[in-house]
Amino acid sequence: MKAIDTLTPCPCGSPAGYANCCGPLHDGAALAASAAQLMRSRYSAYVLKREDYLLASWYADTRPASLRLAAQQPAPTWLGLEVRREQHIDDAHAIVEFVARYRLGGGRAQRQHEISRFVREAGRWFYVDGEFGG
Repeated sequence: MKAIDTLTPCPCGSPAGYANCCGPLHDGAALAASAAQLMRSRYSAYVLKREDYLLASWYADTRPASLRLAAQQPAPTWLGLEVRREQHIDDAHAIVEFVARYRLGGGRAQRQHEISRFVREAGRWFYVDGEFGG
């Protein structure tokens, strides 16, 4: 993993910069305060190929053994994230709808529209699963 300068913009799009946004979450120095913040940090982890963080923030009952991000060919170039809505169902469950844009190789930009489910256990949010939107 390469070091990221404190002035580097955060991949999730926050103007706060990586060191003040997703960086502390990726490094384990902070916990996501909401499901939407966890979603943003997971998008940034995909951009930065932080498979360790993605697996650690995935709910144990639905977590895959590996994501094999380094083996993806062609590797996606992530272009941006739009969080469309966050719905709190109760203190321990939430839904986040988002659109992530990416490009494979030199191809056209594509969209991943997902409605994701999150659960909070012992004060920590986890990604459970998601359904692809239209």
